[in-house]
Amino acid sequence: MTHSDVGQTGPDAVDPRQATKEQRAWYFYDWANSAYVTTTATVLFAPYLTVVAKEAGCPGQDSDLSCSTNLHVLGIPISPGSLAFYAVTFATILSAFVLPVVGALADRSAHQRRILGGFAWVGAVAASAMWFVQGDNWQLGVLLLLIANLCLGGSLVVYDAILCQIAGPDDRDRVSSRGWALGYLGGFILLAINLALVTAHDSLGLTKGEAVRWSLLTAGIWWGAFTLIPYFGLRDRAPLNVAPVEGSLVREAFGQLGNTLRHLRGFPHTLKFLLAYLFFNDGIQTVIGVSSVYGAEQLGFSTNQLIETILLVQLVAFGGALLFGRAARRFGARDVVLSSLVLWAGVVAIGFFLPRGQFGLWLGLAVLIGVVLGGSQALSRSMYSQLVPRGREAEYFSLYQACERGTSWFGTLLFGIVHQLTDSYRPAILALIVFFVLGGLILRTVDVRQGIRDAGNVEPAIV
Repeated sequence: MTHSDVGQTGPDAVDPRQATKEQRAWYFYDWANSAYVTTTATVLFAPYLTVVAKEAGCPGQDSDLSCSTNLHVLGIPISPGSLAFYAVTFATILSAFVLPVVGALADRSAHQRRILGGFAWVGAVAASAMWFVQGDNWQLGVLLLLIANLCLGGSLVVYDAILCQIAGPDDRDRVSSRGWALGYLGGFILLAINLALVTAHDSLGLTKGEAVRWSLLTAGIWWGAFTLIPYFGLRDRAPLNVAPVEGSLVREAFGQLGNTLRHLRGFPHTLKFLLAYLFFNDGIQTVIGVSSVYGAEQLGFSTNQLIETILLVQLVAFGGALLFGRAARRFGARDVVLSSLVLWAGVVAIGFFLPRGQFGLWLGLAVLIGVVLGGSQALSRSMYSQLVPRGREAEYFSLYQACERGTSWFGTLLFGIVHQLTDSYRPAILALIVFFVLGGLILRTVDVRQGIRDAGNVEPAIV
């Protein structure tokens, strides 16, 4: 059977050997893009872009010092120290508008595999081109960051939607968890190599900036190269249940999007899940995002200790995703995710009481974060896939991605406000517990079986 065969419509139309082959290929996109997410987006690029911006604003000054000279973007003064965060915020907001259209286009196409590969390879080229960001060329860095992040979001919309095509209702928790697990493992391996490169740059005859640029290049190449596995291992499928809209493909995409938004209230449990996800995912992303600042400023840990912590979380998350996948097969995804939110609330409570300088206790907390991190995210994806109307998978997953990206600044805003009011990071970290409480309370009201029936999907044995 060739990749152009589009007659099959889902996992129920594929023999088990073909389904297993496609699932194994699908896993590797998590492995591929996690290199960019961990090495570039999470750890290295924001600090590096800040150094480049400071060089533009205050030439010749030590990058460890603050730069009071503003850069100007469209006439707006921007602090060099804030440039990277503003760029990420702009990309996040922009993606919230772009991704639903990408999803609608993907649902109407018989070539989702090609759309996935197209977004991935353009993003990988942009990520690799970050090698050329040096000196005071911050404009190129911002442009490449926008392209890479938008392409990552577009590829993930299609990637998540393909889960519905390659795995039946009873298999999705397992398949989603294995994908997340492999992603954490891949991210850990390349991040460990690159952090070793950056740490030992002097002994290798490199400047720190050169070591960072080599690391950025490897992340882009890794992303692009490993995308070949899902590209050649997945099959295209004909679109199903597409709402008829007259006009061009782009007009049809916007028409389908408008139709879905108008009729979303017909899927109340899908809506409630999305609302719950907005809260608890924002809490998860904020805890991960502020943990380095909390560890350094509040608890007094060194950069090397924080690097060790990041690697430990990545490694433990690999096992955590597999563990939660197994638990979901016995207890159901919703109850396991609810349990994970209790553990997340425990994480922030422990963080609040953690004594300064106790690195062993900090590593213990990192292990707990790793255990719940992969599992809660993997099972959220698989549970949502059950609630998505068939034929509109990519469009609904674009809403999933857009909701995540469009509101993921609430937690950091709350964290910043509480810190400003109290002049301490301890009450700021504790305040994040509200996201897990609200998310859990809303998730408890989601009747997953009824939501699956409303969406017209087959019910798994355990939900």
